[in-house]
Amino acid sequence: MKLADLDIIITAPPAPGWGGRYWILVKVTSDTGVVGWGECYASSVGPTAMTHVIKDVFERHMAGENPENIELMFRRVYSAGFTQRPDLTVMGAWSGLEMACWDMVGKDRDRPVHALLGGRMNERIRAYTYLYPQPQHPLPAFWADAEMAAESASALVAQGYTAVKFDPAGPYTIRGGHMPSMHDIDTSVKFCTAIRAAVGNQADLLFGTHGQFSTAGAIRMGQALEPFSPLWYEEPTPPDADMSEVTRAVRIPVATGERLTTKSEFAAALRAGVQILQPALGRAGGIWETKKIAIIAETYNAQVAPHLYAGPVEWAANIQLAASIPNILMAETIETPFHSALIKNTLTVEDGYIPVPTVAGLGIDVDEDLARAHPYEDDGLHLEMQSDPIGYHSVNNFAGGAPVKT
Repeated sequence: MKLADLDIIITAPPAPGWGGRYWILVKVTSDTGVVGWGECYASSVGPTAMTHVIKDVFERHMAGENPENIELMFRRVYSAGFTQRPDLTVMGAWSGLEMACWDMVGKDRDRPVHALLGGRMNERIRAYTYLYPQPQHPLPAFWADAEMAAESASALVAQGYTAVKFDPAGPYTIRGGHMPSMHDIDTSVKFCTAIRAAVGNQADLLFGTHGQFSTAGAIRMGQALEPFSPLWYEEPTPPDADMSEVTRAVRIPVATGERLTTKSEFAAALRAGVQILQPALGRAGGIWETKKIAIIAETYNAQVAPHLYAGPVEWAANIQLAASIPNILMAETIETPFHSALIKNTLTVEDGYIPVPTVAGLGIDVDEDLARAHPYEDDGLHLEMQSDPIGYHSVNNFAGGAPVKT
């Protein structure tokens, strides 16, 4: 079996748009007619440019190769252009294509991908989700309202979720790490107070920041949140910063990883004292590279919680990895009708857990016609950061990196 053909579909999720402005799906076909699906989580260039990168990676390093030869193809991509170092965009392209190889090999062998990664360690995976607005909640007011957040948390706990994530300390700016304002610290404390009161001990609180603080600012914010015992403090400083001072000064487990790629960057996070890794498999280097990352994390007694702000193909890859590792903590989920329909409901969340599929490959059935029926026709990136600096006179309300246009 050889890798023969590549097709790329850029699909735009309809409103409310959770998961970003677009998803990059790759469909790879072998010379024997077996189809593999993957998803590239790469957003530093636009989708048209990214399409060319994906084609170049496939044609230069993968076409005509046996899809089993993951390690060989990875080394070709990783070393391309005399670099031999992580390249965020190139590794994003590879990651989605690598998923498709595993899906293809699994289907050819009639085995789920996790069976090829060491077998099934876990029958089901604990799920977590962001606090998204309920139907009665107005936007953008929801993002800075602690009482509405608490209502959303209560509704999710009633569905069975045992962990909820929120990030009221925005915005995320292009200006690097900053010192949080007293208004943003106060808002964050109010969120934790209201959500903890609403869910009690029925759910863990997951506090997100998206790498926005200076080291001193991250410590200041983290120490203010300690009384609420969050399960994690996510990405308190930018991804190129050393988080070791934060991990030593704040008594909340530090998590990071959605913007990191390959074991070299995750190893640096572990050395800095990060205890929860959050790889996005469409960016981190694919399934096999992330399996290596999980193994390295074992030696630090650290856990893995795959990130998801994308489509359900990456979610499927996350679940296959999670099924095969002993140090899985939980996996992010996004439940929208479009996410479900795009994979014909082949992955579900049941009482707060994701049952691991037993069918071949990634365990999903992609609705290709639906994906093509929602082309991306905008010019924004998948996610974007704010250009303006934060203010210090009032709460910095921020509607996320891909706000829905009205």
